[in-house]
Amino acid sequence: MHIALNAHLFSDSRSYRSAGVHQYIHHLLLHLPEAGCQLTAFVGPGVQVPGAAAVQRSRWSTGRPAVRVVWEQCVQPFVLRRLGADLAHGPVFVAPLAAPCPVVVTVHDLSFVRFPRLFRPANRLYLGALTRLSARRARRIIAVSAHAADETAHLLGVPRARIDVVYHGVDPQFRPLPAETVQRFRAAAGLPERFVLFLGTLEPRKNLARLVEAFARLRDPALKLVIAGGRGWYDEEVYARVDALELNDRVVFPGYVPAEELPLWYNAATVFAFPSLYEGFGMPVLEAQACGTPVLTSDCSALPEAAGDGALLVDPLQVEAIAAGLERLLHDETLRGELRQRGLAHAARFTWQQTAAETIAVYRRALAGGKAA
Repeated sequence: MHIALNAHLFSDSRSYRSAGVHQYIHHLLLHLPEAGCQLTAFVGPGVQVPGAAAVQRSRWSTGRPAVRVVWEQCVQPFVLRRLGADLAHGPVFVAPLAAPCPVVVTVHDLSFVRFPRLFRPANRLYLGALTRLSARRARRIIAVSAHAADETAHLLGVPRARIDVVYHGVDPQFRPLPAETVQRFRAAAGLPERFVLFLGTLEPRKNLARLVEAFARLRDPALKLVIAGGRGWYDEEVYARVDALELNDRVVFPGYVPAEELPLWYNAATVFAFPSLYEGFGMPVLEAQACGTPVLTSDCSALPEAAGDGALLVDPLQVEAIAAGLERLLHDETLRGELRQRGLAHAARFTWQQTAAETIAVYRRALAGGKAA
């Protein structure tokens, strides 16, 4: 079983492009070969690939979105035929429509269908059109949660029987760290003893303007809000809200956080807040739980599925609910302790080895037969 994985969205950049789906591709590259899969990774020039996958490196500058799209649809089919690959996996929504072999595609979420105005027009049109066509062309579809599977069936018109749920894993680096290690990091980063942390790409779906408004209602003037992550798109509103509420001395924007530092940020925080409007799964929730940090997140989309019983859920559309939830977590030590223990137990159920094994099982199902009716 020779699998070709389109890893052109695997990125070395220190920006939002190396978060999210980059981490998914990273762990597939690492763990699929370990699980016995013969894997060839398609990447752009100069990209270093982890793990034991064979590499097919394009000379095209596929870091540029328009070039990547042309490569995916016009060049990739010829490369697949030349390689004699048994199956092609598009790990980020899109697969080659003219592939000479069976195709599996991963759908992470359908926010660009649910909230089209929150995306740049070119991104929205590309994802909307090619995700729908790719899903209908694919032998099997991997959804990263049951919620994402239901959304894919409902919004893309794909039979639910053709969709497999394969959860992401949690890297072992996400764990409680020694207190002295965390304290040294807190001092080096200039962080206070108590702060609320958000970590993710800064874009409208993350609901950061409401998080800032909720934080402004908290009664502790020494508390800070740290909004960490690479700048994405349409993020001007959150900065404007901080200015309007005169919170510039209490809200910190440290920017993109390298993957190796993420556990330190989670461990240093008093509370992790992730009141996103819509997620296909919600990996930051699990990562924070695995570090033993109490989590506040939304009661909608896939976030209750990601959080299990290890987080405080609130309505992300209600600033009052977010503020009240933060107050509870900041001042109720018993609740924080309970969520810490439940979160640690919940996050321990998710491993990338399990993700790889279940992904290979999807490949086998795809190769065993055609599309379900």
